[in-house]
This record gives sequence, C-alpha cells and structure tokens, in this order.
Amino acid sequence: MTEPTQSKPKNKSFFATLGAIFWSFVGLRRRADFEKDATSFNPVYVVVAGLIGVALFIGILLTVVKLVLP
Repeated sequence: MTEPTQSKPKNKSFFATLGAIFWSFVGLRRRADFEKDATSFNPVYVVVAGLIGVALFIGILLTVVKLVLP
C-alpha cells in the first residue's frame, strides 16, 4: 500500500502575516486559525511584523499622551 503524501503547507505572504499579527495584538484570533497559520508562516515575516506592530503601538501611545498632556 502507498502512504498518503502530505503536502507541505504553502507559506503565507508578508501581508497575510501582518494581518494575523494585528489580530493577535487585538486578541481576536480563533484557535483554529492560529493552529492553521502556525505551520504556514515564515518566521522572518513573523518577527518583522511583530516589530512593526510594536513600533506602531508605541507610536500611537506616545501620540495619545502628547495630545492629552499639555
């Protein structure tokens, strides 16, 4: 008998990774989506997208603080 071949998951694009990281920051990721995406993301894209997300978050916080405080 032949064994079924498992296809290698296709790597997601950078923008798909960026979207998944955004929803992870917000906290609105379904567990099924996370498990499916965990095998198909390029680790370099995840690190870069995470750094971009952190930089945007810090920038937004600094802007809000400067607007609120005189």
